Amino acid sequence: MLKQEIYYGKTYHSYQELADAIIQFIEYYNVNRIKEKLGWQSPIAYRLANQTA
Repeated sequence: MLKQEIYYGKTYHSYQELADAIIQFIEYYNVNRIKEKLGWQSPIAYRLANQTA
C-alpha cells in the first residue's frame, strides 16, 4: 500500500522529503483512515472501543 500510495509516480528531491511522506502516510493509515470492515472506524478508534469491552 505504501509504495502504491506515495512512492510510484512521484519524485522526491531529498531523503528527508521521502521520510516525511512515509511518516505522514503511516500516521494517516493507522489513525485517520476509516474502514468499512471496522464499522466505519479508524483502526485506533476500533481498538480503543474494543479494548474496554
